[in-house]
Amino acid sequence: MAARNIRVTTSDFVNMRQDRAVYVDKTRLIHALVHDDRAFFLARPRRFGKSLLVSVLQAYFEGRRALFDGLAMAELEKDWVSYPVLKFDMSGMRYVYPEHLVEQLDRQLGAYERAYQIDNAYKQAGTRLQVLIRRAYERTGQQVVVLIDEYDAPLVDVIRDESFETMREMLQGFYKVLKESTAYLRFVFLTGITKFSQLSIFSALNNLTDMTMDPRYAAICGITREELVSELRPEVEAMALELGISVDALLEKLRWKYDGYHFAKNSPDIYNPFSLMSCLKQRQLNNYWYSTGTPTFLTKAIAQYRIRPEELDNMMAGEMELNAPMECADSPIPILYQSGYLTIKNYEYGIYTLGFPNEEVRVSFLKGLLPYYSSCTASEGSMFISRLLLAFRRRELDRGMQLMRSFISSIPYNAERQDEAHYKTIFYLIFRIASEFCVRTEECSAAGRCDALIETEDAVFLFEFKFEGSAESALRQIDDKGYAIPYESGEKAVIKIGANFDKSRRTLDRWVIGT
Repeated sequence: MAARNIRVTTSDFVNMRQDRAVYVDKTRLIHALVHDDRAFFLARPRRFGKSLLVSVLQAYFEGRRALFDGLAMAELEKDWVSYPVLKFDMSGMRYVYPEHLVEQLDRQLGAYERAYQIDNAYKQAGTRLQVLIRRAYERTGQQVVVLIDEYDAPLVDVIRDESFETMREMLQGFYKVLKESTAYLRFVFLTGITKFSQLSIFSALNNLTDMTMDPRYAAICGITREELVSELRPEVEAMALELGISVDALLEKLRWKYDGYHFAKNSPDIYNPFSLMSCLKQRQLNNYWYSTGTPTFLTKAIAQYRIRPEELDNMMAGEMELNAPMECADSPIPILYQSGYLTIKNYEYGIYTLGFPNEEVRVSFLKGLLPYYSSCTASEGSMFISRLLLAFRRRELDRGMQLMRSFISSIPYNAERQDEAHYKTIFYLIFRIASEFCVRTEECSAAGRCDALIETEDAVFLFEFKFEGSAESALRQIDDKGYAIPYESGEKAVIKIGANFDKSRRTLDRWVIGT
């Protein structure tokens, strides 16, 4: 069977359908949405399918029925009315100064003004949008559809800069027109990452429904397990064949790497669509989503709020905290949740438990944090991890521990924190990042948990660290607590490593190895 066309660089529904590219059918949910109400807001992380959803909505409201042949919409929709559609994409440029926002709005408004033969007699973007909506209504006799993709992109770019307030006021004047033009509007849909509280659209436009945590639409962006197994089966089978593993084994690897997002308390598991489709296209289990660009303020926020990375996989929050606007958040939880670095893991008695959605996000984000705790560069940190793992794969244990000692010793003496918790965090980051190449990095036994665990193809390495103690006592603890018992009956060698951290020398001073 010839390989199907997978597109990961375009979100244009028309081009995808014309080129017979793979499209995971979301039109059943879209049909329900457009007949549910008239104005919606949806927040989802970047590269999660928001732009493609907007493009499908545009094609639907333009009445382009032929594009939906073979999709659920073709059977569900009976009327196929053609409406005038005004689509604005706010993500098309990097915003640094207010002039960039003026340029973006002028370019997109100008294109529609020329199409509707409107003389540009006004300077304010909001006034121009208002005139445009009414002219489109008068020309066509149909109410207007307004679609705004990544409405908050200009604000996210400058969220910590002095130009934030100026851009907020500019966008407020533009978006508030949607409230004033309600009589002329058939449907309004906005996407973004966060719901900025001080934009008038969320206060004045009181009929705008926030569908972000509505379980009915939890899967409207992203890919579910059922969709992966059914609609992407040919790609899964082809990749499994190339890797020489079973389909079930590959599905488990894909789940571990890219699954795990939940956008409501009763949400199905959602795969990151950009990463999953990139993986099936390239047939490599790489980290795709994180490498497309991460706002630096995210990793800086962890240091600012003094949250230990170890705590990120079991954080608790109420619904109001999850939806708190980024610009006034008093904790990193809203930023990390809304940006897609944390997701809902459990819901009980009004409390959401959050954690990393999958291994791609966990490892990539912790790699980004390592420089903030160790003062190394990102490339230096990655090289160190690679060399460390190579040493353990080769059973060069002293070499591996020496690499770790050298890395810890390289942390400047005047680093902000030099306490035990700081160094425990560094050890946590080292071993958790190493899990990208190993099975896991820590494990519980009936008696407790060893500090770290690395499992390679033929060995299990159990680590216990002491601070201002002794390497011998650390090794004894592994035996006394029975950390090795779950692995001793297996075929892999079990190797125990006890190590001590000397506070005065700020590094590992001694280690002992046992079996």
